[in-house]
Amino acid sequence: MINLRISSLLLCLSLTGLVGCQTIKTAPSIPANSNVPSAEQFKITGKIGVRTPKQNGSAFYGWTQVGDQFAIDLTGALGIGQTSIRGQAGDVTLTSSKTGTIKAETPEELLFKATGWQAPITHLISWVNGQAVTSSAKVEKDAQGRNESIQEGGWSATLHYENESAKYPNKLNLIDDAQENRVTLTIQSRE
Repeated sequence: MINLRISSLLLCLSLTGLVGCQTIKTAPSIPANSNVPSAEQFKITGKIGVRTPKQNGSAFYGWTQVGDQFAIDLTGALGIGQTSIRGQAGDVTLTSSKTGTIKAETPEELLFKATGWQAPITHLISWVNGQAVTSSAKVEKDAQGRNESIQEGGWSATLHYENESAKYPNKLNLIDDAQENRVTLTIQSRE
């Protein structure tokens, strides 16, 4: 039993590096809104990784989205410590012990201010539900008729599904058009 615990601890330490053995088990709370379509409301948890030409980072996350209002908690937070992001269209705030409070108009601007990284955060709202954001997106479907690849907004998203009957993707691989920035989002739970 002790050897199993030691092995588990060593495995956790070796796999997670800077992130640590913590995970976020629940998404933060935002009151549901019956006026917002169910496709625009979700609670997900998982892990996000970002790779740029200059650096890499990852974090565990809990994300609640209700229309244009969202709350995201990050642990291991992409090099900026435990982090809380709250906002709605035009008003986004990031708070962490390392950066203090940072405000921006968009999640993308906020991420860039905090880390210097670029990622299509606004597009992710649709992509985690397996949908394109715009009608001009280039979309490829899988054998089940689900969106498997979406190209729009300067990014290519590859959506992976747990099995043939899964309605929503459980992993997204994102690459910008210049192929310099990569984001991997794994969804471990969804409500």
